[in-house]
Amino acid sequence: MLLDGHFRIAYANPAAENLFEISLGHIKGLGLPQALGAVTALTAAAEQALGSNISVTEHELIFPNASNTLLSVSCTITPLEIDAVRLILEFHQIDKQLKIAREERMLLQQQANRELLRNLAHEIKNPLGGLRGAAQLLELELPKPELREYTQVIIKEADRLQSLMDRMLTPHRLPQYRLINIHEVLERVRSLLLAEHPQGITMRRDYDTSLPDISADQEQLIQVMLNIARNAAQAMHGQGEITLRTRIARQVTLAKKRYRLALKVQIIDNGPGIPENIREKVFYPLVSGREGGSGLGLTLAQTFVAQHHGSVECDSRQGYTCFTILLPVAEP
Repeated sequence: MLLDGHFRIAYANPAAENLFEISLGHIKGLGLPQALGAVTALTAAAEQALGSNISVTEHELIFPNASNTLLSVSCTITPLEIDAVRLILEFHQIDKQLKIAREERMLLQQQANRELLRNLAHEIKNPLGGLRGAAQLLELELPKPELREYTQVIIKEADRLQSLMDRMLTPHRLPQYRLINIHEVLERVRSLLLAEHPQGITMRRDYDTSLPDISADQEQLIQVMLNIARNAAQAMHGQGEITLRTRIARQVTLAKKRYRLALKVQIIDNGPGIPENIREKVFYPLVSGREGGSGLGLTLAQTFVAQHHGSVECDSRQGYTCFTILLPVAEP
């Protein structure tokens, strides 16, 4: 893009129009904030480049585009003087590099999570059995029946912790692969959510019915979609809209392997969004934005998706939360 001395758009080449999904006719003469959104760092860098007459580069700028997705770009701003033009802005999209770096960090985190959960579950399960057995024996020796209320509390809490430990160890079962249709999975999840929230939740379908079948563990994928959709319903307190969307994605890199085709499943809700303080940690075990939540639902979902060589990402803000799951389609 070319700017004049007042930071107004003088020209944008076709690559810039495609990147930001805008046309030169609509933005010519507009200031940077009006044309691209109020990205303070970009305006500050333009002022610095013009004022000091040096080239300035800003990394990892975030821009919303016309289709309501966020772009990650780097921008180099260079001063020049050709007629009314004073600055040239060169944008480079860095989403792919950031995505690869995020995936590598996520794989390392998943391995650490799995090891932590396995060790933690085994360490807790052994004393739990002894605790429960001792409470049962104590109950038989109590002189007053009303005192059994206290031993029942111990037994029930031990059972609850036992159930939690079993859920922690569940992901280590290998997937049972067979050909499945992703829409059968989503329809099952949709019917379960509507049964749980018959009054307040609206489930909207946005399916691409031409999608091919994939080789996957149907029960694990149902658990993935259900954990995410159920979290959305609970965040909205049973009142709101959840959209189930499917599309095909082309030329996708997943776990450092290139696939010609992948299924893209998006679960979108119009709830309050994920709290900012846990937004980057939602897939970590025992991290929950809901009081009383175990913090295992999204961890299990991520583990199951990783076992299918896929990826799951989250984009969240007030009024919009979208979980995007990519699952590779094997070559015939």
